[in-house]
Amino acid sequence: MENDSLSRRPFLHRCLLYGTALTLSLGMSLPCRGKPTSKPNIVFVLTDQWRAQATGYAGDPNVKTPNLDALAAESIHFENTVSVCPVCTPYRASLMTGRYPLSTGMFLNDLYLPAEELCMAEILNKVGYETGYIGKWHLDGHGRDVFIPRERRQGFDYWKVLECTHQYNDSCYYAGDDPTLRKWNGYDAYAQTKDAQDYIRSHAQADDPFLLMVAYGGPHFPHHSAPQELKQWYPVDGIKLRPNVPEQGQDRAAKEAQGYYAHCSALDRCVGELLKTLSETGEAENTIFVFTSDHGEMLGSQGQPSYEKQRPWDESIRVPLLVRYPLLAGHDGKSVKTPVNTPDLLPTLLSLAGVAIPDTIEGEDLSRLIQDNKTDEDRAALVMSVSPFAGYSGGKEFRAIRTARYTYVCDQDGPWLMYDNQMDPYQMNNLIGDADHVRLQAELNDKLQSKLKQTGDLFFPKHHYLMEWGYSVDDRGCIPYFYQHSRQAKKPEDFKVQSPANKPK
Repeated sequence: MENDSLSRRPFLHRCLLYGTALTLSLGMSLPCRGKPTSKPNIVFVLTDQWRAQATGYAGDPNVKTPNLDALAAESIHFENTVSVCPVCTPYRASLMTGRYPLSTGMFLNDLYLPAEELCMAEILNKVGYETGYIGKWHLDGHGRDVFIPRERRQGFDYWKVLECTHQYNDSCYYAGDDPTLRKWNGYDAYAQTKDAQDYIRSHAQADDPFLLMVAYGGPHFPHHSAPQELKQWYPVDGIKLRPNVPEQGQDRAAKEAQGYYAHCSALDRCVGELLKTLSETGEAENTIFVFTSDHGEMLGSQGQPSYEKQRPWDESIRVPLLVRYPLLAGHDGKSVKTPVNTPDLLPTLLSLAGVAIPDTIEGEDLSRLIQDNKTDEDRAALVMSVSPFAGYSGGKEFRAIRTARYTYVCDQDGPWLMYDNQMDPYQMNNLIGDADHVRLQAELNDKLQSKLKQTGDLFFPKHHYLMEWGYSVDDRGCIPYFYQHSRQAKKPEDFKVQSPANKPK
C-alpha cells in the first residue's frame, strides 16, 4: 500500500522552495590560466532532438558540421551527456532549475513551470547579468502560440520567443512586451541567429556580463522542411545508417535522415556565425559557450520510429555537450567520459561564472572536470520516463542509469535492458539474464536503486504521478494544448493550464 505521506511530497517540496534562502557570492574563484577580471558572458545554444552521434567530431559518417568540429577541437567535449527525461518540456525545466522532473512535477510536455521555481536567469540577474532568450521556450503551458507576459518568463529580459513551433519556414514569435505576433524571415534559425548576433554586438564590452540563450527548433522533425540546398548534400541512397536500424525500416530512416542531417548542417552554420561574432566583438575569450540539445532522435535505430525519443537507448538519451571557456581552460580541447546529467548543467555554469549555487538545485557542480584530467567513469546519470505520451508505442515507463561504459534499465516488471556500450556501441546485445553478467547486473541495479533513493523516486506507475500532481491527460497521455492563431488543436476556452502550482493539495 502506498504511503499516505507521499501525496504531501509536492507540497513539502514547494515549502522547501519558498523557504530556501538564496545567497549569491561575488567572491568565488576558480584556478584558471588567465583569471577573469569580470564575470564571463554565457552563450547557451540549445537545439531540439539532436542526438550525440550526429556530428562530424563524434564520428557520424554522413553529417557535415565543420563549425562544430572546430568548436569541439577547443572545447570540453562531454562524451556521455544524457537527457534526464528525453523529451522537450521536462528537459527544459530541469535545465532552468537544476532539479529533477519529479521534484518540479515537470515530466510531461506542455506543462507550465511555475514562476516560484528559481531559474537560471533569475539567479544571474541578481548578480548583475543582462539576460536574453531567443527561439523556442516550451515551458509556459498556456498554448503553443500564445503571448507570454514578463511575469512568466523566469527572469529573462530580452525576449524574442514562441512557446513552440516546428514550422521552420513559417515561424512566428513575440518580441518583448508587445503582444503582436510576428514572423521570422525565411528559415527561422538563420533569422534567430542574426538577432542573436545583434544582441551580442549591442552588449559587447559593456560593464555587465550577459546570458544569451539561443533555442533552435531543429533538427526536430519535420525533416523535409530543412533548407533545400543542404538536403542536396545528403542524397538518400548515400546515407549510411547505424547497424541497429532493421532492414524493414531502412528506407524510411534514410529519407528522414536526409532532412535531419540538413537541419544539423543549417544549425552548424548558425553556430559558426555566433562564434564569429563573439570573436569580432572581442568577447570570445571571456565567454562560456555551450552547445547541447534537449534529447536525441531514434532515426529508425532499434526498430523505433524515425522521429521518436522517450526511449532508453543512446540515440534518444545521449546528447552533444561542448563547453568552451578560453580564459579559464585555454584553447586545447579534450574529451571527458564522466557522465553528465541535465540537472548538473546549471550548477556547473554557475560555478564557472563564480556564482554561488542555491540550495534548491539538486544537480552536481561538475566544473572541476573543465581542468581536472581525472574522470569518474563509474558516476551514474539517471534517465527517466515517468508517464510516456504522444506516440510512445507501448507507453512503457522506465528508470535507467548511464555510466561511461554501461546502460541499465528497469521497467515496471523489473530489469529490462543492459548493455556494455564499450563492447556493444550500437546496443544490439541485451545482457539482462546473461549467466556471465549476473554480478554486473546486480552492481548496476544497486547503482540505479541508490540513484532513485537519492532523488526520492519510488518508481510508481505513471497513474500515481498523474494523480499526485493533479494532471489530466488525453488518450495519448498528453497534456492538452491549443494554437490560438491557427486551426490546429484545441480552442482556448477548452484549455486548462496544468502545472504543479494549480494541482489539488
